[in-house]
Amino acid sequence: MRRQPILIFISGIVGLCLLAGIAYNLPPIHERLAWRLDNLRVEIKRYFNPPEEVVFIPQEQVEAIVDATMTALALTPTQMPIEGPTETPRPSATPSLTPTPIPESAALDGIRHEYQKFNNCAPASLSMVLSYWGWTGDQIETRAYLRPSFESDDKNVNAFEIVDFVEKQTDLDALWRVGGDLEMLKRLLAAGFPVLIEKGLDPHDDAWMGHYQVMSGYDDAKGRFLVYDSYEGPPEAYGVPYETIGQFWRHFNFTYIVIFPPERAAEVQSALGPHSDPQANFRFAADLALTEANNLSGREQFFAWFNRGTNLVYLQDYPAAAQAYDNAFAIYAALSEEERPWRVLWYQDGPYAAYYYSGRYQDVVNLARTALATVDKPVLEETYYWRGMAKAALGDHEGAVEDLNRALTLNPNSTPAGEELQRLGAPP
Repeated sequence: MRRQPILIFISGIVGLCLLAGIAYNLPPIHERLAWRLDNLRVEIKRYFNPPEEVVFIPQEQVEAIVDATMTALALTPTQMPIEGPTETPRPSATPSLTPTPIPESAALDGIRHEYQKFNNCAPASLSMVLSYWGWTGDQIETRAYLRPSFESDDKNVNAFEIVDFVEKQTDLDALWRVGGDLEMLKRLLAAGFPVLIEKGLDPHDDAWMGHYQVMSGYDDAKGRFLVYDSYEGPPEAYGVPYETIGQFWRHFNFTYIVIFPPERAAEVQSALGPHSDPQANFRFAADLALTEANNLSGREQFFAWFNRGTNLVYLQDYPAAAQAYDNAFAIYAALSEEERPWRVLWYQDGPYAAYYYSGRYQDVVNLARTALATVDKPVLEETYYWRGMAKAALGDHEGAVEDLNRALTLNPNSTPAGEELQRLGAPP
């Protein structure tokens, strides 16, 4: 007789668990709770395995790293990091034209603000820029294309992926460039083009991370840009000082994206000037990064060397790019744990290409292991792709196929991963 109440109690608990599971997976509830549970899981993992303690040491460049560290420290023994790119001499892009004077302020109306859903700043920011041009979709639609495997918690959307969405899914055109400056932003805004920039973010309640912002205007008298931010809010309550934009924009190579109607392409090209040519733009950005690397210190110097490597990868000078990344990682190791931007490899995969095409395959594998040690789930599509490529080069066929399949699972649109699987005789 006593078994019946116990069975009823157990059945009730099981039933409540099933109902809770069903309720949790309902979209409105899941949207509100998933990120909280994810944050809790991340905090637990970070407590036991602090990602800021993870440091990558290139296997083939230990002596070079030591030399680079000593040189970097000797360059600026007492210099503090500067706050904006205007404080460092910038190389000039050639040929240059006399710029058309721009007004002291500009503000673009017609952007529909969206607060981002969990880990969704890029799709939300893109949706906001598109709304300026009459697009009626929202971040759910952009997310479906940019992050097709949403449940995998893909950490990054690259600038070229955003351009790809615009060109394939809308009637608009888009382009992305690097090495931007405050005057370029003002020139585009004054011409009537909102600008999407990729930048770093130091949130008050978390460590450094990557972020996108929509630039919608500027005011020289107040020294600030008007920004539509999917995390912070619309520009009515959110202006950002010029020097703050300059500093955190550096963290992503001063990358910017311009979206425009095809019939206004000539206006965009005119605003870009010599930067309309991608190769000239990359060369300019590589020179800028080197200038900054020799004039900055601390975390900002790390980003300058990292940018130098990234731009040299674009220029396909892989050995020089690898050396620049070696310098960056040497400086990273010398930073305090609180300063280390340990999420940087979530967003930028240039070091993998530099090491891979320099024949440093084991460094690719070791770097990927370092990056994966900073995440709580098997994400980072690009990391698995490059580790798979390196494993294949090292003769680890089984490991390569496993990693490339993981990359393809995280992003079913990953053409490079699919092509490499075909080449290895293991089609997806």
